[in-house]
Amino acid sequence: MRTRLLPALVAVLALLLAGCGGDDRDGADDGRVTLRFQSLAWQEESVEVNKELVKEWNDTHPDVKVEYVQGSWDSVHDQLLTSFEGGEAPDIIHDASDDLADFAYGGYLADLTDLLPRRLKSDIPQRSWDTATFGDGIYGVPFLQEPRVLIANAKWLKESGVRIPTPQRPWSWPEFRRITAQLSGDGKYGVAWPLKEPVSASLNLSLSAGGQLFHRGPDGKVTVRFEAADEVMPGTVHDQVNTDHSASPTTLGSGGSDTLPGFFGGRYAMVPLGFSYRQQIEQQAPKGFDWQVLPAPAGADGLTQGVSPQTLSVAEDSPHKREAAAFIDFLLRPENMVRLALGDWMLPTGTAALKDPALHTTENDWATGTALAAHLRSAPAQSVRGYPEWKDKVATPAFQEYYSGAIGVDELRDRLEEDGNLVLARYQR
Repeated sequence: MRTRLLPALVAVLALLLAGCGGDDRDGADDGRVTLRFQSLAWQEESVEVNKELVKEWNDTHPDVKVEYVQGSWDSVHDQLLTSFEGGEAPDIIHDASDDLADFAYGGYLADLTDLLPRRLKSDIPQRSWDTATFGDGIYGVPFLQEPRVLIANAKWLKESGVRIPTPQRPWSWPEFRRITAQLSGDGKYGVAWPLKEPVSASLNLSLSAGGQLFHRGPDGKVTVRFEAADEVMPGTVHDQVNTDHSASPTTLGSGGSDTLPGFFGGRYAMVPLGFSYRQQIEQQAPKGFDWQVLPAPAGADGLTQGVSPQTLSVAEDSPHKREAAAFIDFLLRPENMVRLALGDWMLPTGTAALKDPALHTTENDWATGTALAAHLRSAPAQSVRGYPEWKDKVATPAFQEYYSGAIGVDELRDRLEEDGNLVLARYQR
């Protein structure tokens, strides 16, 4: 008799233990819900603002507790993939829109279409929603964005007598090339392109000239075509480096921060960087160094450029999707979106937040960046499945070799199209 009862007792004990050790985010014994919010904020001001907002939520929502989890931009894709497959994903996920496609199509992210309040949907323009829309679903809320701009040595430009561009009268790409040549000489360069990661800059700035690169057919499948408009921005960089010698060849393999010592030291007149780099420049520039923000060059489509906004998503496996969406709505109220933008030195996507006077000051050239917000569009690769592999295996080495002068534009085109389409085809069977 005892022998027969033993397996039953073991089974009951196992069930009791399983009940005691459940996932904490399912709610404590007192009925409270616990959500994990993984943030990728890394600058001190930004981390502080995010933690303040989490505390404000917790102070006013006793039944739904949010735990702040620190993530890292350097490893987020692989980390999220591992956590999704292991059933350990955070409830609320901070990422960038160009990292979402595979997760969205893979079923790892919740469709937010029916979870988000009308206020938030109407406050963010459709051009921003397009960056996080895959198929018929919305898989992230785009909330912070930054244009690429030219950070310039203001004294150098003023003394040279060149025309200073404004958002109303930007330089064209040919004018930009002429001016960088005019600013060069005696071991100094008109521009330093930090293109360690060349693909995003190349694709997004090419939109100003009408470049698309990725073309979706009637069957929904995407192919790569490197056409005349796609050549304008890369061709300018190639010629600045290899023909005019107005761009430093040594910075092509550098990240943005790597160019700042040379910029402060008077080696480069301008550096194309993301708008948020102003914080590093403000903190690190030598006393008396005069810098200013200029719009990126314009092409046939004006100041248009592609962006991949920072996003907030909800894991499909989260048992508390509506509570997670409510926290996102709180985090992105206009006044909170402004706080997040100021903390990251970026632009908010929300139209109400963009009107805030703090984003229209001449101090640190906030007004110049805000004037570019209406020209930001979904990055060309936004909804392309297989883009990360195409970027790493095909486009990055091809662009790097082209910019350095190792290959010409015909070879660049062949590799982007032929090798690239082979990669994309595997994801579109």
